[in-house]
Amino acid sequence: QVQLVESGGGSVQPGGSLRLSCAASGSIFSINAMGWYRVAPGKERRFVAAISWSGGNTNYADSVKGRFTISRDNAKNTMYLQMNSLKPEDTAVYYCNTGVIVGGTLLPVGSWGQGTQVTVSS
Repeated sequence: QVQLVESGGGSVQPGGSLRLSCAASGSIFSINAMGWYRVAPGKERRFVAAISWSGGNTNYADSVKGRFTISRDNAKNTMYLQMNSLKPEDTAVYYCNTGVIVGGTLLPVGSWGQGTQVTVSS
């Protein structure tokens, strides 16, 4: 079983940047792809970005393409999400998970953690 802990959220003004981290522990050998989802107020959980185990394959939701960058450091068992040019509509709780990349999105297979809150407001 893999445990995931998200961190790095906060409050920023529109146009600002944040870097989220997702630290993995436990059965690391079982991890394939990883990715980020988010839950905005009053909305369902939605895919944000995914990255393959090697890091050579990345996928993004159209709403974040060109602004967000997903990466991972397998030596540190950590995945990142660099978020630039943040908009108010990016406000959400961000969650990471492990899974399989299917059709340009991540099919999550793990348990959801506590998430990290990102608030973009002036």
